Amino acid sequence: MALRAENLTVARGGVAVLEGVSFEVPDGGALVLRGPNGSGKTTLLRTLLGLLSAPEGRVTPGSDAMAHLGHRNGIKPTLTVAENLAFWARIFGSGRIDGAMEALALNPLQGRAAGTLSAGQSRRLGLARLLVAARPIWLLDEPTTALDRASTAAFEALLANHLKAGGTAVIASHAPIGLDRSAFEIRDFDVASHAAKARPDTFQAAFE
Repeated sequence: MALRAENLTVARGGVAVLEGVSFEVPDGGALVLRGPNGSGKTTLLRTLLGLLSAPEGRVTPGSDAMAHLGHRNGIKPTLTVAENLAFWARIFGSGRIDGAMEALALNPLQGRAAGTLSAGQSRRLGLARLLVAARPIWLLDEPTTALDRASTAAFEALLANHLKAGGTAVIASHAPIGLDRSAFEIRDFDVASHAAKARPDTFQAAFE
């Protein structure tokens, strides 16, 4: 499903940090956000999701089509791995969790309390939420944080399958992502840089 942002102003603490953000990520496309810490990557993702209001502009479709993985993994520490996924499956109405458990190698941990997991194991559980959510648009903030090489490869395979099936993704990451995509420099819309308007060639490069 395509994701479209039109002339967005993105604000943090009531102060605009990005202006004139307009793009479309087509079915099967991915947009990789690049920029230094504090440049607005996380704030843009939260605005796309609707967690933050945009003073100007609009995003389509709505948040019902989106699944989000932020810096936190969205897990309950007192529940087991399997119970956490079952909880999210009920929230999203997506049914079974077996496929997500297998894809992120969580079966050996299914009876463990989430609060006892390592940072990498917790991140894998957070990624598994994307699969039980069954939403066509993924908004990902540093998705490979704390992952080892094997887990990073597993995530890249899941992402490739998601895009191949017609899903879309917007990914903020400092680390390399296994995608044949050009990076999108969020600084092109930084209010402080006085570069508020979109450069069409920048967007086209992001999807080719």
